[in-house]
Amino acid sequence: MTTVLITGASSGLGAAFARGFAAKGCDLVLVARDKGRLEAVAARLRAGCGVAVEVLPADLLDPAQCDTVAARLADPARPVDMLVNNAGFGLPAPFPYSPVEDEERMLELLVRVPLRLTHAAVPGMRERRRGAVLNVSSVAGLLPTGTYGAAKAWLTAFSESLRVDLAPYGVRVLAVVPGFTRTEFQERAGMDVSALREAVWLEPEAVVARALRDLALGRPVSVTGWRYRVYAQAVRHLPRGLVAERLARRRRAPGGV
Repeated sequence: MTTVLITGASSGLGAAFARGFAAKGCDLVLVARDKGRLEAVAARLRAGCGVAVEVLPADLLDPAQCDTVAARLADPARPVDMLVNNAGFGLPAPFPYSPVEDEERMLELLVRVPLRLTHAAVPGMRERRRGAVLNVSSVAGLLPTGTYGAAKAWLTAFSESLRVDLAPYGVRVLAVVPGFTRTEFQERAGMDVSALREAVWLEPEAVVARALRDLALGRPVSVTGWRYRVYAQAVRHLPRGLVAERLARRRRAPGGV
């Protein structure tokens, strides 16, 4: 039986990944800070899909609790076959208008935590010559968008590099690069997204379905929705200076995002 560990699994994309993998018959290890919400997600999945679901409450910004999750990933007696690094948060104001402590916490969760957990999971996967790591990045990583975008750019690059290194061992790595998705992310970050058009929004289930399909096909990066795929290709090929200037103009415009 395949076992999947998912961080940030109590809501949003994390919970959607849990539903997606459970529907495929995978056992789960769900990680998030809110034990009550995790237990509710786990109960629904056990009842609806008949899979084993382990709840592992942890604040990944606490080094000791992060180490507990890393130890679970590295436990040879209870192997984890897939890791989904999904936990994260954003800030409402661009750098440097947020407190530096918040910037550091965000960078820690988006960069150091996935690195730490992946480092714990990969040796066992490599030894067993199978497994997968899915890193939830963002289209924000394609643009000059402050600490959040820089961290997501790192996560995408890290995933692509790791994919090359682990391919000879049968371990797959996928960078999941969603655009605006209907989750609690924006509300929790205090972001005003009222100016966004309906057409830009993605459903979590669509992001997960596309990611699982791209993982099966062995693709390095998963981008959901034709608009975002066109956008990603355009941003990759346009001069960086031009992209930065257009983004700056949007930020200066009334209602710009």
